[in-house]
Amino acid sequence: MTTLILHNARLIDGTGADPVSDAVVVIDDGKITYAGSNSSAPQVDESTTPVRIDVGGNTVTPGFFDCHVHLSLPGTKGSPIMAAMVPQSYRYFEILDRLTATIGAGVTTVRDLMGVDVGVRDAVAHGIIEGPRLLVADKMFSQTGGHADFHIPSGLDGTGLIGGLIVDSVDEARRHARALLRDGVDLLKVASSGGVTSPSDDPDWLGARTEIVAALVEEAANYGGRKVAAHAIGLAGIQAAVQGGAHSIEHGYALTDELRTEMVQRGQFLVPTLIETLKPDTATPQAVAKSTKWHALAHESIQASVEAGIKVAVGTDAGLVPDHGDNLGELGCLVKFGGMSPMQALVAATKTSAELCGVDDTLGTLEAGKLADIVVVKGDPLADIDSLTDHANILLVLKEGKSAINRGGFSI
Repeated sequence: MTTLILHNARLIDGTGADPVSDAVVVIDDGKITYAGSNSSAPQVDESTTPVRIDVGGNTVTPGFFDCHVHLSLPGTKGSPIMAAMVPQSYRYFEILDRLTATIGAGVTTVRDLMGVDVGVRDAVAHGIIEGPRLLVADKMFSQTGGHADFHIPSGLDGTGLIGGLIVDSVDEARRHARALLRDGVDLLKVASSGGVTSPSDDPDWLGARTEIVAALVEEAANYGGRKVAAHAIGLAGIQAAVQGGAHSIEHGYALTDELRTEMVQRGQFLVPTLIETLKPDTATPQAVAKSTKWHALAHESIQASVEAGIKVAVGTDAGLVPDHGDNLGELGCLVKFGGMSPMQALVAATKTSAELCGVDDTLGTLEAGKLADIVVVKGDPLADIDSLTDHANILLVLKEGKSAINRGGFSI
C-alpha cells in the first residue's frame, strides 16, 4: 500500500468550511485518511515509504462533477448531423478525446444524460479507457413530436442516433424503463418539456405528462432505488417534472416561486446548465431563434432559485453547446447570474453534485474515508472563480489517488 501526502497546500474541502492554510492531505490505497491542518496531522509510518508532494501553496479541492453532459455530441468541434455519416464504432473512438478533455478540466465524475451506454461507463471503470467515472442514462424518453423526436420532414429519423426513445403512454414508458434498468443504467432521463435543440417542438410545450414522469420515477425506485432526471425548460414541463417526482430538474428556466417552494419541500435538485446559455444553440435552425429567448430567461431565473434554497448542482450540457473540457465555466455563471459566492459555487460542483448523484458517501468532499478524487488548482479560485476555466491552472488531477493529469510536473 502506497501512502501519498500532499502538503504545503491550501485546502478547500468541499463542505463549505473556511479554507485551511498549510494543510495536508494523506492518501492510502486510493482513499483519504486525513485532510486538514498540518499541525494536527497524524504521524505517518515511514516504513511505508510515503510519497510526499509539495503543492507549492496552491489550492487542493475535491474532484469536480458535471451532472449533465453528452459525450456522444461534439460541442463546437463538429455537427451532430455528422453522426449519421460514420459507423457507430467511429463515434465511440471520438468519445476518447472528450473523456480526456473532461478529466483534464478537473472533472472526475460526470452524469451522461443521453447518448452513452453502460459499455462506455464500464470501460472507464475497468481501466480499459481513461476518463472521469460515468453515471449514464443512455436514452431520453420523449413523446412523439417531443424533445427527443428527431424525425424530420424529409423522412429521415435521427431519434435513435442521438439516443432518443419515443413513448406515448404510461405502459410504453414502463416497459422501456424496465429494459433500460435491466441493462444497468444508473438513472432514467425524461423530457417533460419541449426543447431548444429539437426541431418539432418548443420549450413552452408540455412533453411527457405528469403520469409518465411518475411512472418512470416508480420504476426507477423499484429497480435498485435509481432516480429520474427531467429535461424541463418551460413552465408546463417543469410542473410535470416536479409533481411527477423527478429527482432533478434539468434547466428549469421558467420556474415560479410556487414551484421553487415545492422543489425545496420535495428535496429536488436543480441543474441549471447556465454555461450553455452564453452562446446561441446552433444545432438546428430552429434552435438559433429559440435560444435567444430562453437563454435570457435562464439568466433572470437562476438567482431566485438559489435564494429559494433549492439544491443547485453543476451541469453544463457539454457536447451540445459547450465544448467538453469547458465544464468549470459553469461555476463562474453561478456566481455571475445566480448570486452565489465562489465558495457556494465550489460546493455546488462538489458536495451538492455528489449528493445529487447518490455518491456523497464516497465522493464530493475531502474527508477521511472518502475516495481520493483531488484537484490541485493554481492560486486561489475563491479570488478568481473563472481561473478554473483555464486548464493551465489545473495542475494535478487525482482519481482514486492515481494521477490522471499532472501539468504541475509533480513527482508521483
